[in-house]
Amino acid sequence: MTDMVTTRDARILVVDDDPAIGAVLTALLSQEQMAAHWVASGEAALTALDGQPFDAVLTDVRMPGMDGLGLLDRIGARRPDLPVVLLTAHGTVPMAVEAMKRGAADFLLKPFDRDEMLFVLRKAMLAAERGAALLERPAARKLLGASAAMRELDDLIARAARGNATVLIRGESGTGKELVARALHDASPRRGGPFVKLHCAALPDSLLESELFGYEKGAFTGAATRKPGRIELADGGTLFLDEIGEVPLGMQVKLLRVIQEREFERLGGHETVHVDVRFVAATHRDLEALVARGQYREDLFYRLNVVPLRLPPLRERPGDVALLARHFCATHARADGGREAVLSDEAVQLLAAQPWPGNVRELENFVERLVVLTKGRQIDVAEVLRELAPEQPRLADDADPGARAAGDLSLDENRRKTERAALQAALARAGNNRTLAARLLGVSRRTLYTKLELHGLL
Repeated sequence: MTDMVTTRDARILVVDDDPAIGAVLTALLSQEQMAAHWVASGEAALTALDGQPFDAVLTDVRMPGMDGLGLLDRIGARRPDLPVVLLTAHGTVPMAVEAMKRGAADFLLKPFDRDEMLFVLRKAMLAAERGAALLERPAARKLLGASAAMRELDDLIARAARGNATVLIRGESGTGKELVARALHDASPRRGGPFVKLHCAALPDSLLESELFGYEKGAFTGAATRKPGRIELADGGTLFLDEIGEVPLGMQVKLLRVIQEREFERLGGHETVHVDVRFVAATHRDLEALVARGQYREDLFYRLNVVPLRLPPLRERPGDVALLARHFCATHARADGGREAVLSDEAVQLLAAQPWPGNVRELENFVERLVVLTKGRQIDVAEVLRELAPEQPRLADDADPGARAAGDLSLDENRRKTERAALQAALARAGNNRTLAARLLGVSRRTLYTKLELHGLL
C-alpha cells in the first residue's frame, strides 16, 4: 500500500466540537506539511468554506446543531467535488452505508490511528484529484432527452431495473453513464438499499483492491481497524463500478468470483463474507478488443455483459442539445447566487451546431461557464462565440454568420488572444484563486497552470 499521492501544502478543514481533538488533528496534519484549519461547528465550517479553498474536510459526526451528516449534505450541494471524511466514536456499518449514500469519501473510527487517518485523507484527495474530470455530477444533471434514442433507453432502463442481472453500460465519456446506473437503482426493488459507487480508474491498483474488498486490522501499514469495502457497504443495494475496463488483470479474477458467487474475503482476512449486491458496471472502452488482445478476461466480460445498455453520444441526438442547454442554464444560474439567466434562441442554435466530442458533460461545463462569465440576464450569440473561440475555433458550416466572421483573423492569433482573455476574466472573477478559476473554466488545476504559464500569467 505505497505510492500515495503527496499531500504537501494540502488545505484540510477540521470540524470537531471538542477543542482537544481539534488541536490534536491540526497538529498531526501540520506535521505532514498540510495546512489544517479547525472550526468547532458545522455552521462555522460552511462559513470557512465560503471564505477560502480547501482540498478536503475531516469532520466529526456527533456535534451540537448541525451534525456531520448534515454538514456532508450541505457541502455536497455546494462543492460536490470536495472530499469529506467522517470521524466518529459511534461507527457502525449502517452508519457507514448511510454516509456513503450521502456522498462521503470515507469514514474513520475514534480513537483514530495517525497512520490510518493520513492514509484515508490521502486516498480521498487522490480519488478526488484523479476522478474530478471524469466523474458524472448527478446533483447538477438529469437524464434528459426527447429523442427516439433516449426514449428507447428509458424503456430499456425500466425493463432492466425489474431484475437482478448484472448490467453493463457502454458509452463515450460524458454521456451520463452514472446517471443511468442511478436510474436503474432508483427504479429497482433495491431502491431502499444503498447505492455505492467506485470509479475504478481514479485509484491505483494498490488502493483499488482495499476499496473494493475492505481490509482487516493489520493488513498493511496504517490499517488500525477492520474496514468494510465498497462491496460490503453495498449489501442489499447496488454497486456501481465505473470504468470497469480499467481493472487490472490480477484483480479481474477476484471480481469475477464476487459477481458469480456473491462472496469474498477482506484484504488480510480469511473469513468469507456473503453479500446480496446487484452489480452495475460502465465503460467507454472497447472490451471486445481488449479481450481479443488478452488484456481483459473473456469470462469476466460475459459475466458483466448480461444486460448491455448503450448510451448514444450527443452527436447522435442533436435535437436534445436545446433541451439540455436550457436546463443547464437554469440549474447553474440558481447555483450562482440564485440569479436568472436565459439562453437566446440564436445562442441555442449555435450550441446545437457544435459537435460536442465531450458529449453532455462538455455541454454542461460550457453552459456553466457561460452563466458564470456573462454579466447580464440573457446569454447571446456573442457570449457563446467568445467562449467557443479557445476551444472550438472551427464551427459547423450552418452556424451563425457571426461565427464565420471570427475566422477572418489568423486562427492561431485569434485563439491565443481569446484564451488569454478567458483566463484573465476567470482569475478576476475568482479573486485570483486558481482552484476556483479552474472550476469556472471547466478544466483541471494542472491544465490551468499549464495555460497560465503558456500565456505568461503565472
